[in-house]
Amino acid sequence: MSAKPMSPLRWFVAIAVLVLIFATLISKRNQPPATPPVKPVAETAISVPDIDPELDPIPPLTTLQSIDRDKAPARRSLDLQHWTTAEGARVYFMQASELPMLDLQLLFAAGASRDAELPGLATLVNGMLNEGADGMDSGEIAAGFESLGAEFENSSHRDMALASVRSLTAADKLDPALALFTRVISQPDFPENAYQRLRNQLLAGLQFRLQNPSAQASEAFWASLYPNHPYGSLPQGQADSLAEITPAHLRTFHQQYYAAGNAVISLVGDIDRQQAERIAARVSQALPAGPAAPVVSDPEPIVASREHVDFNSQQTHIMVGQHGVSRRAEDYPALYVGNQILGSGFGSRLMEEIRETRGLSYSVSSSFSPMQATGPFVINMQTRSDQVEQALEVINSTLDTFISEGPTEAELIRSKRQIMGQFPLSTASNSAIVSQLGMIGFYNLPLNHLQLFLDQVEKLTVADVREAFQRHLSAEQRFTLTVGQPLIEAADQSPADASANPAAEAPEA
Repeated sequence: MSAKPMSPLRWFVAIAVLVLIFATLISKRNQPPATPPVKPVAETAISVPDIDPELDPIPPLTTLQSIDRDKAPARRSLDLQHWTTAEGARVYFMQASELPMLDLQLLFAAGASRDAELPGLATLVNGMLNEGADGMDSGEIAAGFESLGAEFENSSHRDMALASVRSLTAADKLDPALALFTRVISQPDFPENAYQRLRNQLLAGLQFRLQNPSAQASEAFWASLYPNHPYGSLPQGQADSLAEITPAHLRTFHQQYYAAGNAVISLVGDIDRQQAERIAARVSQALPAGPAAPVVSDPEPIVASREHVDFNSQQTHIMVGQHGVSRRAEDYPALYVGNQILGSGFGSRLMEEIRETRGLSYSVSSSFSPMQATGPFVINMQTRSDQVEQALEVINSTLDTFISEGPTEAELIRSKRQIMGQFPLSTASNSAIVSQLGMIGFYNLPLNHLQLFLDQVEKLTVADVREAFQRHLSAEQRFTLTVGQPLIEAADQSPADASANPAAEAPEA
């Protein structure tokens, strides 16, 4: 017997029931969960602590639209303190209690400018500090810092040598970390095997430099800009000087230049003034006794010249520069701001003329390197060998125009905003601040140097920048260096070749 088919009315009723059930389920799902009944509580006074808005660590949110772009961002207040230890070490300190850590940096006037007749000596001394000290070998020293969660760093440059340590400030970490750091800095053993290994590494580096046009350009530039001056020698040394250096030379150099009177001690971290004084005294007393090294003398002026170094490469390295200023020069703020406009990054004049307008290079930059003595100003770029003369013409014309006219008012305003916006990054971390303190101490700058520098930048006018460049960058002292394919002399070309390549008519390098 077959089933009787369902009538249309029953179909409609069945569908309506299903829709009603589904709607009920959806409604219950969207309802908030049931809240249990609240039991009555006896009337008890509940005290809510008052919030002091001055101590509230959470600042109010600020939208980008509400920021005044014409106003410099707020500066971090730096409570910097300074004193001198009994042994003559200059100490710079700032308490920073945000993190339970201490950054300690030692700076010595012990860079390559102290090498005298043995280039590479300062680099070897600094590089061997943690290779062995007071009977410990390099492995034991590294394991000692690692077990304490401490970090040790060291490096050597033309003006200075430095060593630093970062440690937690808990007594069971900080005291042994400082003890190990002090042993490494004050009692290096200069073991023979480590000395031979490091010297071989420097010799290998010299061989690598012969294959690197950028390294060749840098070495030739410094040598020509600073003839008969300590800045002119290569910090890594030369093969003949490295062959003459012995561990005895290292010990003598360390005794003389890693002395307490030649040291700048910078401390930033979660310690108070009394703790900082004890730590500085501890480090200073452990160092060899001795005075500060004499200040490096200024170089003799040079006359405009051009040199070329042959190197088999498709690209030619170009360096155009001259003597700039020392770190204490009054015009440094104006020169720094002007260089931001002239050749620092995208949007600079050199980048616009060299890359954007003519496509002569991917990048071009200019910089001042103020040092204890007069440091260099340099414009640096690479280009195809057949475009060298055109690139030099653009570099010189752009530089000459900037020296003659200075920046525009719009360029100066934009540069000031950029510098003011970037400055907070230079004091955003303890390690950044300790580096700033070391710079202040090494170059004998005022304790409020950072504040003064920004104040000077804010007050600069177009005339200030223009006149500073005119005082310090004379075309009569400009040096040009190229490293790349041999230059083609006009005499070696036929008239047809010369007409096809106007760059060949340039003066002989």
